[in-house]
Amino acid sequence: MNRALKKSLALGAGLLVLSSSLVVAQDAPESLLPPGFDDPAPAPTPAPAPAPAATPQATQPTRPAAPSGSAPVVQPIPGGASAPVSAPALPSNLPSLAELEELDPDELDELLGLKPKFDVPPAARRSLESVGILAADEGGLPAASLRNQPASIVRAALSGNKGPVVSRWGHILLRRALVSRLAAPDGMDPAEFAGLRAGLLNRMGEYGAAKTLAQDVDTDNWNESLAGAAVQSYISTGDIVGACPLARFQSDLRDDAEWQMLRSICAAYAGESSRSRNELRRLRSRDDRAEIDVLLAQRYAGAAGRGGSAVNLEWEGVDALSPWRFSLANAVGAEIPQNLLEGAGAYYQRVAATAPMLPLAQRIGGAELAAREGILSSAALIDLYSALYAEQGRDGEAGLRAARLREAYVGADPASRLAAIRDIWTTSEQTDYARQVLTAYAAARLPANADMADDASDLIASMLAAGLDRDALEWGEVVPVGSHAWALLALSQPQRSTPVASGPVDDFYGDDDSTDQRKTGFLVAGLAGLGRLETAARQEYDQDLALDLDRSTRWSQLIQQAAAVGNQPMVAMLAGVGMQGTGWDKMTARHLFHIVSALDRVGLSDEARMIAAEAVARG
Repeated sequence: MNRALKKSLALGAGLLVLSSSLVVAQDAPESLLPPGFDDPAPAPTPAPAPAPAATPQATQPTRPAAPSGSAPVVQPIPGGASAPVSAPALPSNLPSLAELEELDPDELDELLGLKPKFDVPPAARRSLESVGILAADEGGLPAASLRNQPASIVRAALSGNKGPVVSRWGHILLRRALVSRLAAPDGMDPAEFAGLRAGLLNRMGEYGAAKTLAQDVDTDNWNESLAGAAVQSYISTGDIVGACPLARFQSDLRDDAEWQMLRSICAAYAGESSRSRNELRRLRSRDDRAEIDVLLAQRYAGAAGRGGSAVNLEWEGVDALSPWRFSLANAVGAEIPQNLLEGAGAYYQRVAATAPMLPLAQRIGGAELAAREGILSSAALIDLYSALYAEQGRDGEAGLRAARLREAYVGADPASRLAAIRDIWTTSEQTDYARQVLTAYAAARLPANADMADDASDLIASMLAAGLDRDALEWGEVVPVGSHAWALLALSQPQRSTPVASGPVDDFYGDDDSTDQRKTGFLVAGLAGLGRLETAARQEYDQDLALDLDRSTRWSQLIQQAAAVGNQPMVAMLAGVGMQGTGWDKMTARHLFHIVSALDRVGLSDEARMIAAEAVARG
């Protein structure tokens, strides 16, 4: 229906109400009162009282005498009793009843101006002065830090980061910056700022954080960018109906098939089951959407109230997963064919890691990826394995690993606990960093002694994966200077009284078997960024390894300028730009140097130390 027709309908509907009231007034219904109640007998006329004595008083207007009987007094119509009453003229293009019946309730409400614009009462609406879920006194970064920063730089730092980042600790720092309660930069709309942050959180796999950040903005303030990021986070977390306020209050935001299916689902959960069924049937007959998508939407909508008949899901002919299919299938408890799950990609592993409706055994693989990247903490990964062990014991490969994790904590002696930890680490003859995250607290329970010196490097790396630097430092008297374990401690210790000379670095370099001595380059860059390396040693290795630490680029200039004014959120966001990639082979020593140096200068030295140590451990 075109806009002119809708406008005429709104006018016509109003006039129709007015004309109907006139008809009712002219053709009054019969009285429903019992006889004697609707037409009472006239009251008896009282006897005339004696005239009072004449007293001076103001002249009063005389009232007309009441007529005899019970006839009502009719007031004269202004302008003359004979003025004709004409019916209002209806527009010539008033739609027919058939056209009126084709409008759904949302269209009719919008046409008549009855559709609400927001779902929060005015007194409860939130300010856009600062948006986020982590205040400064809760561990967030300072709220006003970006207020005077150029909007173009903030926009480029957020939209230019495609995620994920190579560093687990870099991921944790960037997430903290993105969810902090921050004011938007000058010249940037707060909704755009929130949308950029939520979009980057989605690209990092932080779907829950993205959803919570979006919900800190009232729905009627969402723009297309924020709405798109929010819908993606709702789908990824399986919270389909969480998007219903947006779908119902800003229904014209999108017009694709997925959006229409979402609107139909929301109609079902709003009590409009019949409308939902009809819309989904029409969508199923269209050619621009795969049938499995509509079938999943029908089953999900059918769970609301009087949902209707059962829906048989037919996966035959479906050759790929999509976020929509994965989320709705998990939500309705439908089994996804194994051939679609195999090699589906990292996105589905990240989503599965935090999907409570999935079996624990299916979540383990994704949970290890999420822990490796920084999405899940060590404690969360331990809890997942503990629940798996309580549910199925030693069954399966994951069950055996859970049993070994239990042994790593409750073994009779340190040697047996260390043996269990080694078994957990080893996959394909190499140490998996996700397993080091898993064993962090078990490693911290081991005593530091020379008998375990050969495993000290991996034990220290495991502890640092969870930020247990104080426990790791207990190995300082055990490990030899210049060893891999020594390098991790030199980078992670909170304070160092004397800078590192070239001798220990030479020893480390001599034992470095990493590709292109990448670990040595990371060690030099990390120590230099923290200000813990002698100038002569820095210059020597900068030249020998061609690190080029002082080479200036537009990115390095920006992050150092942000550090010079102490702007923590800006430094964290620019550090995220410099850490993009899927592996440490994508990282350079020069980028690491500028990141560690800038973080240390703005007071984020804990994160700087952990990132530098992680680079050497995983490089």
